[in-house]
Amino acid sequence: MKGRSLRLHRPLILLASLFFIWGLITSLNDILVPELKAAFTLDYRRAALVQFCFFGAYFVMSFPSGYLVEKRGYKQGICIGLVGAAMGCVLFYPAAGSSSYPLFLGALFVLASGITLLQVAANPYVASLGSPNSASSRLNLTQAFNSLGTAIGPYLGSLFILGGPVGPETGGVGVAGAGARAVQTPYLMLAGALLAIAAIVGASRLPAGAQPQAARSNADLKGSLDRGRSPRKAVWAYSHLVLGTLGIFVYVGAEVSIGSFLVSFMGQKDIAALAAPVAGRYLSLYWGGAMAGRFIGAALMMRVRPARALATNALVAGLLITLAISAAGRTAMWAVLAVGLFNSIMFPTIFALAIDGLGERTGEGSGLLCMAIVGGAVVPELQASLADSVGLLHSFVVPLACYVYIAFYGMRGYRQARGGGASAA
Repeated sequence: MKGRSLRLHRPLILLASLFFIWGLITSLNDILVPELKAAFTLDYRRAALVQFCFFGAYFVMSFPSGYLVEKRGYKQGICIGLVGAAMGCVLFYPAAGSSSYPLFLGALFVLASGITLLQVAANPYVASLGSPNSASSRLNLTQAFNSLGTAIGPYLGSLFILGGPVGPETGGVGVAGAGARAVQTPYLMLAGALLAIAAIVGASRLPAGAQPQAARSNADLKGSLDRGRSPRKAVWAYSHLVLGTLGIFVYVGAEVSIGSFLVSFMGQKDIAALAAPVAGRYLSLYWGGAMAGRFIGAALMMRVRPARALATNALVAGLLITLAISAAGRTAMWAVLAVGLFNSIMFPTIFALAIDGLGERTGEGSGLLCMAIVGGAVVPELQASLADSVGLLHSFVVPLACYVYIAFYGMRGYRQARGGGASAA
């Protein structure tokens, strides 16, 4: 047992570095949104296209990624995803050099396509490394390192992008014009880091874990077909998976939407009137709260029912948003920043509850859940449209509605139907 534990610790450490780097990359979008908004004189809706293109890749690429993982396995899927993400980072160089907003959006789509493959491969792989009873704990632990990356990303972005070279030679801009160099170097460095991790993963001996769906035996597949459930249709029969897919959609949408507009939100005169580089550093507190909460959650959820923890956190997050909308000023700023702490366990907990009992359809279910990350593209656009019409503060009613649904999922939606789910697998 001790030897098996050591064999599992080593791949978990490697996977933690994976979660860290894609968390850092994802949170840098929150710095790009206000910077590109100013550089290209965009309204909130067009600035939110940064997140639309990035998270839209999850919708387009999740099922192809799931198919690739089923055919090639977790390890090769992770390596291919890392290389694809590195290519997207490299594309930032010509995009920044030409000061073209469409090229930025294209580079973000390529980058996110690689990260989509990482998500589809890495999340179920972590869940499969050990007892199913501790899957939520393992996912929360690795997601804590993802949150460490998201906490560091905005701080680095505030230094190198929002706080990049400013002066007569740059015209006071960060990304557009001469300031584009501030984006080129960091993203080239990220490309190098991604390729280095891909090389390490490729050279490592990783345990097989539970096999992806396509690698299951023909006998298992025949038994499934004999029960009258085709692989593509059966996944929709799991109500807890379908409702969990919507849960992932609204959770990612709320988290990304809040992060996307926090720098602009804290810069408003009726909130905190912070300069953009200062607001960017405060943004790290939002993502840092999620990091702290995931480390705490990884320990607590060995004792607390995951569904109960999910519902409680969603209710508190909703109350904080309500307080922010009602109070305005610095109270609103701190209330919204505190939401990050309660976001912490939501993604891995919804994910683990939704794939529980799927058996041979776990790979397909994972692809569906990762496809739902497109919420990070749709929800910010909804909030941005509302912000342009009624103001940024009151637009936070959009993430509030998301947390109401997540609370429902934690209280009732996660339950597996007696005619499907685990009992039917």
